[in-house]
Amino acid sequence: MRVHNFNAGPAILPEAALAQASEAVKEFNGLGMSILEISHRSKDFQAVMDEAGQLVLENLKLDPSYKVLFLQGGASTQFAMVPMNLLNSGDVAGYVNTGTWAKKAIKEAKLFGKTEVLASSDGSNFSYIPKGFAIPENLRYLHLTSNNTIYGTQYMEYPDSPVPVVIDMSSDIFSRNVNYGQFDLIYAGAQKNLGPAGVTLVIIKDGLLRESDHALPSMLNYQTHIEGGSMYNTPPVFSIYVCLLTLRWLRDNGGAAAMEVMNQRKAAKLYAEIDRNSMFKGTVAVEDRSIMNVNFIMENRDLEPAFLQFTKEHQCVGLNGHRSVGGFRASIYNALPESSVDHLVGLMQEFESKNA
Repeated sequence: MRVHNFNAGPAILPEAALAQASEAVKEFNGLGMSILEISHRSKDFQAVMDEAGQLVLENLKLDPSYKVLFLQGGASTQFAMVPMNLLNSGDVAGYVNTGTWAKKAIKEAKLFGKTEVLASSDGSNFSYIPKGFAIPENLRYLHLTSNNTIYGTQYMEYPDSPVPVVIDMSSDIFSRNVNYGQFDLIYAGAQKNLGPAGVTLVIIKDGLLRESDHALPSMLNYQTHIEGGSMYNTPPVFSIYVCLLTLRWLRDNGGAAAMEVMNQRKAAKLYAEIDRNSMFKGTVAVEDRSIMNVNFIMENRDLEPAFLQFTKEHQCVGLNGHRSVGGFRASIYNALPESSVDHLVGLMQEFESKNA
């Protein structure tokens, strides 16, 4: 029996992708060996890599002027790779601080060049998305974090930027039908809406990169991976294959536009219950509530362990809030069925009837 999986990441994957991946673990493409055993230089895996890259562009409605890379090291490595590759002497990068991951990106950027924090919601425990801040035209790039998994906030509209935009979309890429062409570099750890842990998606618009005025390690140089087709070193073969299966599932189920409709509906149900239920309350500004990570607490915090145990007894996992903030976090990514949200809402109502 599958549980109701609200984990923030590694997170739930489509059952169709899991079924196909499990077969490929036993034997892939009639080769008499597992996907775990094939050479990354084989024509069979090259076909996987090519199709996965094409489906990324197709699902995001991006043209071939964008290069798609499948790298390793998670989004945390991208915190350093972005400024390392983009900043030359005298350049300035602009960052918006909306939570833990943005703070870590800022920390890394400061190692490689001048970094300005243009806006921050730190003073309000990251309970909202800053808006209306000035974006200097002399910046090399503006860095945003589209969705904040720990605090449960999300950009509903992106600022109109006069400079290239770099964005960490680890937790909401493919989840809604935004204009992805407004971004010059997108990066995302796979383990939310794309695939299993172990691979990181990076998408770079032609013309963004330029010759660096400082030496770059080969493995941390975007140009290395562009020229090597994401295979300068041995890539995470299995993780990329599961990404391909998830991308096919996404395409076959209507793409990001269809996901947005479903995700908005799931989020609306859960937020409506949080607002209605006398025992629960939200933690962020209503206008900035994430449709991926729904954060909430109880009016009586002493009851939180009891509610968490109650949900576990009823086949829900992953509802603990991040250790830095506590409370609850329901991650409702693309692959989470609406029935799981309905189940959680029912448990919240039952807990209220028994304890209010």
